[in-house]
Amino acid sequence: MRRLTGADVEHARLIPGNSALLFLTDRCPVGCAHCSVDSRRDSPRISDFGLLDEIVAGLIAMRRTTVVGISGGEPFVERRGLTMAASTLAGAGKLLVIYTSGLWAASADVPRWATDVLAQASCVYLSTDAYHAAHIDDATFVRAARAIAAAGPLIVTQVAGSAARAKQAESLLADALGPAWREHAEVRRVPLLTAGRGAGLSRGSHEDAQPGADFGTCRLAAAPVVRYDGWVSACCNETVIMRGGPARLRRRVTTATELTTALTEFADDHYLRAIGTAGAGALTALPTYRDLSTQRFAHICELCFQLSARQPAATDQAVLTLLSQRSPA
Repeated sequence: MRRLTGADVEHARLIPGNSALLFLTDRCPVGCAHCSVDSRRDSPRISDFGLLDEIVAGLIAMRRTTVVGISGGEPFVERRGLTMAASTLAGAGKLLVIYTSGLWAASADVPRWATDVLAQASCVYLSTDAYHAAHIDDATFVRAARAIAAAGPLIVTQVAGSAARAKQAESLLADALGPAWREHAEVRRVPLLTAGRGAGLSRGSHEDAQPGADFGTCRLAAAPVVRYDGWVSACCNETVIMRGGPARLRRRVTTATELTTALTEFADDHYLRAIGTAGAGALTALPTYRDLSTQRFAHICELCFQLSARQPAATDQAVLTLLSQRSPA
């Protein structure tokens, strides 16, 4: 098994067509206040396993897609779907990245099926911060970290919040894995997101908005998300995942072939490629988008929604085509 670091995963997501995220369920019993997709204990979950089979088959058929993430919600609440998806994707040679809160380690006896899933991953994102800690205690995190390390993949511990909380995460990893914990794990601070239950907690107020021309590249424009219910998003923006935002950023699929077509279209889309290379601000210099250069936006996704909702003039489309041929930033 090849281990992936957080930097490896970020690089994979920069390259159009190289990665995809399987959003396995809306359900999550943890209830963190900062949840960006408002996942709840009673949220929808997989009901059509035939469709899930088609989705997994479509991901496998995408030969250019080498890294596949699995998230939710909490993917470990979907034992049947998660075990099937993980074993099938890993068996086909895909590098798996699993995102979890570690709730499956709530008791001393971690389920064997969960460790079997972990053993097929190249990287596991295990979150801890003040919001997770309100529902998942330190002992559960420590057991989860030990189980992941024993299974083999690298642990990336995501921390939303202060530097002090990141230091606390390092201390927990040291308790779990010993003084050489950095051989098995890393800690990364991440921003709060302006979506879901976390909208009221997070950054991005219009008080510190900036002109459209000042925005740089979007590092997630080439990171498509495939939901268990057949909705496919061009990027990992939470509003788009939940079927909001511009229609051009999502597709509905029911078969493996339709999924590969949708993912290929997103990977080859000149606008999406250009926003990931030249950047959103650079596009506002084009006549089609010029009025957006001075408008103020709280974050790049707001600007992208405005950009992507417009059909560029023929001359601007030619420029987008040229910009899309650059290498990712």
